Order: sequence, then structure tokens, then C-alpha cells
Amino acid sequence: MKLADRVNKIQPSPTLAIDAKAKALKAQGIDIVGFGAGEPDFDTPANIKEAAKRAIEEGFTRYTPVGGTDELKDAIIAKLKRDNTLEYARNEISVACGAKHSLYNISHVLVQEGDEVIIPAPYWVSYPDQVVLAGGKPVFIETDETTAFKITPEKLEKAISKNTRALVLNSPCNPTGTTYSREELVAIGAVCLKHDFFIISDDIYERLLYDGMPFCNIATAVPALKGRTMVVNGVSKTYAMTGWRIGYAAGPAEVISAMTKMQSQSTSNPNSIAQKAAVEALNGSQETVEKMIVEFEKRRTYIVARLNGIPGVSCFKSHGAFYAFPNISRLFGKSFEGKVIANSSDFAAYLLEKAQVALVPGIAFGADNYARLSYATSMENIKKGLDRIEAAVMNLK
Repeated sequence: MKLADRVNKIQPSPTLAIDAKAKALKAQGIDIVGFGAGEPDFDTPANIKEAAKRAIEEGFTRYTPVGGTDELKDAIIAKLKRDNTLEYARNEISVACGAKHSLYNISHVLVQEGDEVIIPAPYWVSYPDQVVLAGGKPVFIETDETTAFKITPEKLEKAISKNTRALVLNSPCNPTGTTYSREELVAIGAVCLKHDFFIISDDIYERLLYDGMPFCNIATAVPALKGRTMVVNGVSKTYAMTGWRIGYAAGPAEVISAMTKMQSQSTSNPNSIAQKAAVEALNGSQETVEKMIVEFEKRRTYIVARLNGIPGVSCFKSHGAFYAFPNISRLFGKSFEGKVIANSSDFAAYLLEKAQVALVPGIAFGADNYARLSYATSMENIKKGLDRIEAAVMNLK
């Protein structure tokens, strides 16, 4: 059977594939410790679930406008003004079936054949493939822990060409957790102001910050860039609402209108009940969120210290998200039972088979010297998993 060529240009999401494999092994009765999926282990807060129940009871179960209800758009507008000092109108807001969906829509309305999109590496797995599906070319700026996984204005300037259509900024970042300061964004913004391209600001981990680190969006840091910045966010990470599938984008009305047109021919509107729940998430009590952040910070401190205590492993201590991204390259060349660990995929396969631990190889994020561990799981699981990883590493010769 012949499939469309575009399907062969991309790979399935590696993070979801790892998570699915771990869950399949668990279903077989194997005790797997999963560090794969970027999904909070907390339950959706009770006030949000109650809002969804009311929506069902009141019969709010039909189609809504494609780009989201006015009620949810108003909640998003209020959030962006309150938290980010950014002001938008309803026609500058689009609601989609998750932040990934918003990013997909953006890539398809902005990017076409020959366009280049600059993506700092390590990167979230879907950025490059979404650009490729839109006919564009990803251009990577390599970073590592020596620069806290951040791009510099100089590196950005070198990556820009006459074909540059957009720059993707993800802060706090998946997979590294690195977070840009206002001062760093001002410096990057100064380069952006000299050139004509969009900035896609993926802020999905905005609230998950530690050590007192404040959040800043590039459009907030450099107001002159607001007219060509697409702000992307959602409720999945902050409110433990991954399965509710509500994300949103804010940006120029012309781009938002095109995204809504695109969405009208794909998914149509996001789930009506989930939209009501998202209104409560944004407008309601934030007490549960603050408790989650405190717990994530404890886990971050523990997992980074444990990883740095394993011979051959070093781990950058980030200020955001819920991922540890250790450098495992000093383990390459070692072996177990005659099988050599040559790269991050070998290491991940070794841990899954011999230690019953699932993590994501760094190659999935464009950084083969690393591996990603999500600490969006219980402290009990984290301790058990790290005990297994440490023992497995010690068994390498």
C-alpha cells in the first residue's frame, strides 16, 4: 500500500512510544518504574472536576465555536494580562485540542516550502516534525549544560538566513528544564528586532518554576515583538489536565483567524466540557497548583542530587518544568554481558530490559549524550527507579 510521502518524513512521538511500552509491560505484571511521560501524577483539582460535572448536568455538551467559547477566551485574556502583562482581544485568541494542536496549527499557517524555523536543541520532540510536515526546514542551534542549555544572541544571529520564518522558544524547556531570564530574553529580542520573522513562545511549563525563578515571556520582555510573537500555553501541565486536551494560542488576529480556519477542517472545536473546566482552572483557586509546585521542587532537588552521585553521570540542575536531563556520555563504550552501550538508545534499552526502568533517550530530543527522566511521579517511584539505575550503571564494565 502506498502512503503519502509526508508520513515517511516523520517519526512517531518517542516519548509517547516509551510511555506506551512501559504501560504494556506493566499490564503484563512487570514492575516497571516509568520516567517517560511528561504528565503530572497529581489528580485534576476538585474545583475543576466539579465545573466539568456542572457542564454535563447543564447540558453543555454540543458544538462550540471552532476557536473556543467567548467565556474561555475571556479567561485566557484575563490570565495573559494578569500573569504576563500582555493584552489581547477575543479575535487574537484561539483554543485548540491541547498546546500541541495549537503549535501544529501555527506551523501550518506560517510555514511553507523553503521556509526555515530555528529550533534550539535539545528540543521537544514534535517541533522539528511539525515544521517538516508544513514543508519547512528545521535549523538547530546546539546547546549543552556548559551554557545552561541556552542559546546566545550570537548563535541566533548566525542561524538566521533570508529564509528564516520563525524562532521557537520553549521556557521552561522540555527536556532540559532550562529557563530564560528577562535579561536574556531582552538580549535575544534585540536580535529578533533586526530581522523579520515570528517568535513561537511555548510557555506550557510557565507555572512550574523553582528556586524563586520568575517567569518572563519574550513579548513581555520586548513589547515591540508582541505583534509577531505567538504565545502558546494550555492547562495540561499546570493543572494536571493532560487528558482534557485544552491548549491555546495568542497572537495577531490574521494568524489566529487562519488557525481557526485550519482547525475548522480538522478537529473543529475543542471538547465543550473541557472548555468549561479550563475556565475554572484559569479563574478559580490556585492553591492546589502551589502545592504541586512545592512537591515538584522537592523531587527535582532529590533526583538531580542522586543522578550526580552516580559514577559516570552528571546532571544540570534546572529551574523549571519536571525533567532531569543527565549527561550519560561517559557511560558510552561500557558493556553488560558483552553488549556495548554506544548511545542513549542503547542505554535506555539496557535500563528497560535489565533494570525495569523506562526513560527517554536523548537522541529523541536531538541530544544523544543525554537521557530524560520525568519526575512527575511519586517520590517512592523516584527513589526506587534511581536505586535501579545506580545498580545498573555499576554493573557496566
